[in-house]
Amino acid sequence: MITTEELYHYYIANPVVSTDTRNITPGCIFFALKGDLFNANEFALQAIEKGAAYAVIDEAAYAQHEKCLLVDDVLSTLQDLARHHRRQLNIPVIGLTGSNGKTTSKELINAVLAERYKTFATFGNLNNHIGVPLSILSISSDVQIAVIEMGANHQKEIAMLCTIAQPTHGIITNVGMAHLDGFGGFEGVKKGKAELYTYLKETLGYTFINRNNAYLLEMSATAGLNKLIYYGTENGNTIKGELLSSDPFIEVAWTNHELSSAVKTNLTGSYNFENILAAICIGDFFDMAPEEINNGLSSYQPKNNRSQLTKTENNTVICDFYNANPSSMTAALNNIAVLSAAKKTAILGDMFELGPESAAQHELIVKQAAESGLDEIIFIGKYFFALKDTLKATFFETPAEAADYLQQNPVKNNLVLLKGSRGMKLESLLQYL
Repeated sequence: MITTEELYHYYIANPVVSTDTRNITPGCIFFALKGDLFNANEFALQAIEKGAAYAVIDEAAYAQHEKCLLVDDVLSTLQDLARHHRRQLNIPVIGLTGSNGKTTSKELINAVLAERYKTFATFGNLNNHIGVPLSILSISSDVQIAVIEMGANHQKEIAMLCTIAQPTHGIITNVGMAHLDGFGGFEGVKKGKAELYTYLKETLGYTFINRNNAYLLEMSATAGLNKLIYYGTENGNTIKGELLSSDPFIEVAWTNHELSSAVKTNLTGSYNFENILAAICIGDFFDMAPEEINNGLSSYQPKNNRSQLTKTENNTVICDFYNANPSSMTAALNNIAVLSAAKKTAILGDMFELGPESAAQHELIVKQAAESGLDEIIFIGKYFFALKDTLKATFFETPAEAADYLQQNPVKNNLVLLKGSRGMKLESLLQYL
C-alpha cells in the first residue's frame, strides 16, 4: 500500500487529478472512486490507456498495470492527499458556505480579488466531500488567494470539509430553509453551517459577517468568535452599503469609513445586494483600492442560471433554475414583485430535500405567489400539484406537461421568473419562452 506522503511525490510530478475517464488528460492521476451504481476500479486500465500517468485503486484485483497504485480506500486517500497539499500552501484560503448565494458570492469575491491577486476559486459548485479535495488539489504554487465553496446537507459535513480546505478566513452567506430533511430542521441548518465558525474560532481565523443578519450574529456569538469583520447597511461596519437600484440591475453605494464609492453590476435580484457587500468587504480587507473592487464587480457577468437575466425572442426571463429552497423562492418572488414590467409571469418548480416540512413550505410559496400581483403563475411538480385546488392558477405534475401548455398558450412580452430545484430541470422550458 502506498502512503499519502509517497503519493504526494507522484502528484507533484503530475499535478492534475481526474475522477472521470471521460476527462482524462495526458499525465493526470486517475482516482478510481466508487458509488452506489459504479466502481471506477473497473476503468483504471482504460484511464492509463487514455494517458493517465497513474491510477489510484483500492481493489487488488484491478492492479493490472505497473501504473496502478493500490490504497486502502480511494476516497479517503483523495481527501488525505488534499489535506497534505493544503498544508504546503502558505496562502489565505477563504472558506465559504451558506443556504443561499454560495456560488454567486464565491464568483463575486473571486472577480474582485482577481483584479489584484492571482486567485483560485472553486469551479462550478464542486463543493462536497469530493469536490472540495479536487478543488484544493487544483491550487497551483503561484496562487496567492483561494476561495473555496463548501456545501452540506447534513451536520458534521462542513466540519469535515474544513479539515480539507483549512480556511484562514471564512464567511457564511446566510442560513435558510434548505436541506431541512438532512439537517433535521432549521435549527439543524444553523448548527451545521456554524461548524465553519467553530473551525475559525479554533484556528484563530478571520470571519466576515453580515451585521444585518440576526442569525449570523447569534451563531458567531455562540461560537465565541473574536476576529470579526462586519459589513451591512448601518454605521459602525467596516463596509457600509446602500442599495441604490435593483430594477433590473443592482447599483450599490458603499463606504469603508474613509472613501465612498458606487458601482453598477450586471446582477439582478435585490437579494444579491448582501452578496455584493460581502465581496466588497473581503476586497477591502485584502487592501484593494475602491477602483479595483468596483472594476471586479462591474465586469462580473452572472452565469450558471443563477439570477441571470436572459432576453429571448418573446420575453425577458429571470433564469434562476439552478436550485431552489423556501428562502430563495421567497426572495425571488419578492424581487419580481417590485421589478418594472407591463406583464409578469412566474413559473415555479418543486423544492426538494425539505422532508416533513415539504407540504407546508410549498403551501406557503403558493400563498406568497398568489399575493405577488403576478399576471400568471404556473406551478410544476408533485408537491405543488397536490395544492392545485387551493389557488386559481395553472398546475402541472411534470415539466413536459408544462412545455405542452406553453406551446399551445405562448407567453409573450412578459417578465418571466423561472425557478425550481435542480432536479426539476426547468431549463427545458426556456426554449418555449
